[in-house]
Amino acid sequence: MSSSLREERTSFNFNCGFYIMLVNVKKVLFLLYSLVVVLMGVATFVEHSKGTEYVSVNIYGSWWFCLLWALLAVVAICYFLKSKVKNIGVVLLHLSFIVILAGAFLTYVFADKGFVHLRLDKTTDEYLVDKGGGNIVTMSLPFTLRLDKFDVEYHSGTDAAQDYVSVFTIIDGDKQEQGKVSMNNIYTYKNMRLYQRSYDSDGKGSYISVNSDPYGIPVTYTGYALLFLSLIWMLFDPKGAYRRVLRSPILKKGILVLVALIAFSQGVNAATVLPKETAEKFGQLNILYNDRICPLQTFAIDFTKKLYGSAIYKDYTPEQVITGFIFWGDEWSAEPIIKMKSGALRETLQLPKYVSVNTFFNRDMGGYIIGPYIREYYNGNQDEFHKQAGDVDSRIQLVMDLRHGSLLKVFPFTEKGKTTWYSPTEKITDKSIDEDHRKYMQNVFSLIYQEALAGNNGHIDQILDKMLKYQKVNAGNSLPTDNQIKAERLYNSIPFATILFMVNLTMGFLTLFFSLYRLTRKTHVQSVDSRENKTVKIVNAFTVVVLFLSFIALTVCLALRWIISGTVPMSNGYETMLLMAWLIMLLSFIVCRRFRIILTFGFLMSGFFLLVSHINQMDPQISHIMPVLNSPLLSIHVSIIMMSFALLSLTFICGLMAIALRLIRGKYAVGLYEQTESLRLLSDIFLYPALTALGLGIFIGAIWANVSWGTYWSWDAKEVWGLITFMIYALSVHRRTLPFLCKPMGYHLFMVIAFLSIIMTYFGVNYFLGGMHSYA
Repeated sequence: MSSSLREERTSFNFNCGFYIMLVNVKKVLFLLYSLVVVLMGVATFVEHSKGTEYVSVNIYGSWWFCLLWALLAVVAICYFLKSKVKNIGVVLLHLSFIVILAGAFLTYVFADKGFVHLRLDKTTDEYLVDKGGGNIVTMSLPFTLRLDKFDVEYHSGTDAAQDYVSVFTIIDGDKQEQGKVSMNNIYTYKNMRLYQRSYDSDGKGSYISVNSDPYGIPVTYTGYALLFLSLIWMLFDPKGAYRRVLRSPILKKGILVLVALIAFSQGVNAATVLPKETAEKFGQLNILYNDRICPLQTFAIDFTKKLYGSAIYKDYTPEQVITGFIFWGDEWSAEPIIKMKSGALRETLQLPKYVSVNTFFNRDMGGYIIGPYIREYYNGNQDEFHKQAGDVDSRIQLVMDLRHGSLLKVFPFTEKGKTTWYSPTEKITDKSIDEDHRKYMQNVFSLIYQEALAGNNGHIDQILDKMLKYQKVNAGNSLPTDNQIKAERLYNSIPFATILFMVNLTMGFLTLFFSLYRLTRKTHVQSVDSRENKTVKIVNAFTVVVLFLSFIALTVCLALRWIISGTVPMSNGYETMLLMAWLIMLLSFIVCRRFRIILTFGFLMSGFFLLVSHINQMDPQISHIMPVLNSPLLSIHVSIIMMSFALLSLTFICGLMAIALRLIRGKYAVGLYEQTESLRLLSDIFLYPALTALGLGIFIGAIWANVSWGTYWSWDAKEVWGLITFMIYALSVHRRTLPFLCKPMGYHLFMVIAFLSIIMTYFGVNYFLGGMHSYA
């Protein structure tokens, strides 16, 4: 055998061995990666059934879970090195995750975290550490703490907390230093960071979180910085995958544009009510409701929705409904205004869909007929039947509280800068309120009732004008501004989410059916006559106009909520769904001039989120944001996460469209591959910015958590599922490692299945698993 042949065989054997080893490492890596993702998902369900402490000790804090992550990191490094990746951006991106894991390990090993319980003017040099299982260990502080003052700051005129503030003195030998902590404002002394944690109910004590992590935080933040830079560079790297997508000859030939063009009362006696004009004036009064001051109209709308499931009952306005219960309670208690949901309670009691309050009171059956079920419910019986009984009971109690007058906190009184709002039946213990004020609060509703019986609506209007004047004089600084009141009344008058979800979904399905109809026609695209081209142009123009009007309307909706609350509208699930729909429509406008198909996607996805917001909570009350959520980092975190979800939802629609084409046209249809490949390219255009936004959003949230709570990762269910979502979608850009993603249909199927992780992250956590993030 010649030496050259021997060398070739040796080289061949080496390459084969290297390839086999690479394949084996890849299999191990994929196995470990999948195992980590599955374990984290299972852990969230275990937490739901066994509690946070259980999973913290037995899963997230266990040695084997840390070992699993370490093995994943080691195998990933080996595979990465053997793959001989030379792109510096890709190297830094993967290196950032290793650095973040190293920082997490240092935090796990070296960090100290606990809390101090301080009482006014008392000193302590110890803090407590919860080791789990009720095992609390006392440790020494390197200094002494003394609490000088603790305050709960409230929004003016309400009981809604605006902030919690602790002022203390640090005594370190002969040195004394005063410090202050509040929500989202920490205090650092040497290597110890102090956070506001909680407080005693008597207002004379405070709980301060103590955190010392001198090694983990710098390393972790270095990893975050590398991650941020490399994710952003991924979008601009001239040699990167995303730039190759944008340089695709398919895009240059305009095939995606081509795909877009061819691709897709009950009959009862009328109840007694105030005239609409008079009831509307009643709704202009201000009321302390949901821990904020708002027009009484808002309370009337929520009251009517709570009972009837809609803001309009028969032909009556919400203000007429609420004044009906206030002044003609017996008559309105006979109105079939309580909506009964289908279920065990309704079937057992054989109730119609709408019942009255009086339905549940029957002397022959012992008075309150669901009373025994309510007692069983509060004694721990939580099955479907008893939960429905509890829901009905809460609505009946709402009516009773309104008739009693305890909900009508419409009388403000300000003394020494502090404003308190009273109801007409409330027992007033404040001695600073003189007799005239007391009598006015107690008697004015009786006066309105007398005038209503006499039909003197003009006199009622005069009384209501005087009540408004009374509120302005006595409410101090607690009243909303005129602009906020105007904004809230305008917002109340238009059911934005209801109208927009119907418009967007209707337009989405119409344009989808039109596209599929055009696509499945036998006439070849080149032979389309001028009349048909004109029709397509008219449809496209009309679609753009409708989406633009819908976008403007939703923008007005979000702006009004912002004006009303004074904070960015992203403090709860309802508002984040509105924001998601708004971002989807905005993105649709940005790219629709080049890719017309995006209009269909934009209508469908925004309509879906608007529909969920409509069904879910029927437009929940606007309230003051929790103190811990009042942070600029939170606004950035939520906005970027919602942007990523909006983009990923468009990749989901691309996948559905490709699958629909495959089912309608058949596997071997002429031109099917080109069309699905075009949709894959369009999906990629959304995918890379989505991954960038999701990565940035998750880790900006970690920084916010570290500032607010002293820990950047708490293994909360929302955090875990956010990480799972990121890890699942990250697979879609590793096509050299996962060859099936190189095929258009394999890619689209993966993107459709991956979208389930977003559904779980957003809806599953919020409405099933719960946790610290369940408000959003």
